[in-house]
Order: sequence, then structure tokens, then C-alpha cells
Amino acid sequence: MANVVCEISVTRAPLVAPRSDVAGAGAVINFWGVVRPMEDGRELEGINYEAHREMAEHQLKRIAERAAERFELKRVIIHHRTGFIAVGEASLFLRVASPHRSEGFQASQWIVDELKKKVPIWKQPAFAKATAGKPSLTSISAK
Repeated sequence: MANVVCEISVTRAPLVAPRSDVAGAGAVINFWGVVRPMEDGRELEGINYEAHREMAEHQLKRIAERAAERFELKRVIIHHRTGFIAVGEASLFLRVASPHRSEGFQASQWIVDELKKKVPIWKQPAFAKATAGKPSLTSISAK
């Protein structure tokens, strides 16, 4: 694990895939977590993310280091956004570089699962308001 580069950030800025070359990697896998348009059958405008930044970055670093060791990764980059993220925008960028694709895909899934379980980042959905002539799902289900 001595050659592994782990890059972690929790930021309010829009996410951009960083440029990076990774010697010895046979697979470089990027994952974008994008705010989807529906949650629990209701239309979203976006999601408000809050985090305990220092603790979130600490936990992300621990997860990245564990993943690097477990899956023999060459690089792990995890960037998570906070604040309001509109539908269609990315809230998470993850890059793993591994010797082989199988480990890279497994590591990506494992990292996202661990992040959701352990990192103090909370989300509050912002549901779309009803438009004129079109009832909201809330008003439909209340009848």
C-alpha cells in the first residue's frame, strides 16, 4: 500500500474529475453519484447535503486506505459535495485505479457502501412543489 495515493475532499464546489495518471493500473474506474429525479415516488428538485466536514474527511480517508489495502488499489479519489445539489448534478465522485478491472469494480461498490454506512454526511431531499393545475403527490395521497 506504500505507493497508493488517496485524495479526499468534502466541498461545496461542483465536482470535476481530476486529471491523474496511475502507473501500474490496468483499470481506472470513475463513479459519479448523481441526484436522481425521484425519491420514494416523489419528484425532487434536488438534495441538501450537510456534513461534519473534519469527521467526514477522516472517515473517507480511513475507507480509502482500507479499500486500497483490501483490493490492492493504486489510487483512490473520493470527492463529496455538500449544500444544495440539483437533480442531474453529481454529489459524489469516486475514482479507483487497480491492477485489474474486477478488483476496481468491487472496490468501487465497497467504498460507496461503506461511505453510506459510516461517513457523517446527511441528506435532506427537496421535493418539487405542485404546479398550477397539477396536484402534488402529497395532495393526491392525502385524499
